[in-house]
Amino acid sequence: GLDGYYAADSCYEDKAQNQRSWVYRRMPRYNLFSEFEESVFSRDSETEILMISSAQIPLFEQHYGTVPERFHLLSPGIARDRIAPANRDDIRADFRREMKLGDDEILLLMIGSGFITKGLDRILIAMSALPQSLLDRARLIVIGQDNPGAFRRMALKLGLSGRVSILKGRDDVPHFLMGADLLVHPAYVENTGTVLLEAIVAGLPVIATDICGYAPYVEKADAGQLIPSPFHQETFNVMLEGMINKLGESDWSANGIAFAAVADIYNMPQHAADYICSE
Repeated sequence: GLDGYYAADSCYEDKAQNQRSWVYRRMPRYNLFSEFEESVFSRDSETEILMISSAQIPLFEQHYGTVPERFHLLSPGIARDRIAPANRDDIRADFRREMKLGDDEILLLMIGSGFITKGLDRILIAMSALPQSLLDRARLIVIGQDNPGAFRRMALKLGLSGRVSILKGRDDVPHFLMGADLLVHPAYVENTGTVLLEAIVAGLPVIATDICGYAPYVEKADAGQLIPSPFHQETFNVMLEGMINKLGESDWSANGIAFAAVADIYNMPQHAADYICSE
């Protein structure tokens, strides 16, 4: 009976069918949430749907036969404080000095809670596969709310413990985006991936899996590279090494900053309000 629905999450039915066991689908929880979702997305419903990820639309159509005209795609809604300011170079220099990073050191950055789904294990494996000449210069900072224990043990086992720092969520993320050299986001599942756009507009090159909802923006901005599906660790290893070697000569950073000035990616609440008021 809803007039409008804001679809900020991925398709529940698709996750239940493809990422859960048959036992899960026998539980009352599944029945409840499945009925909720069907009441919004079924072919017979008249609810208008505000989407934040075009990647999810085919899944809803597949499971419910939703009429395409009922989907309305919103802009991502990136915060403007993520845009690289005019003094970006000064902020970057101050940050790297504070973090005791040498001019030739390479700072890889991962941002996101849920270290398993964001692919931190994939990053650690790829980092350990770097040639020693690159590994000696590489550091990884991870920012997010999750239990880091298993990943710290993994880093230790791979010989990376002195090169990997796992931090809790913080308020100065823009400084990390401007001070790092590469955002690494090999997610297993990612409905949107706001951090990809935050990195792009901050001038930070991106490497991410192509399954991320906002992955097309990486190619549109020419601000990095996408790891193709199906994911293969060896492919990622090679791509990570290749991107690190190209950082000094690529235009990825400048392209992202230029994209930030023209892209319609900021005003999600206003777009949503405009649509709701027009109905």
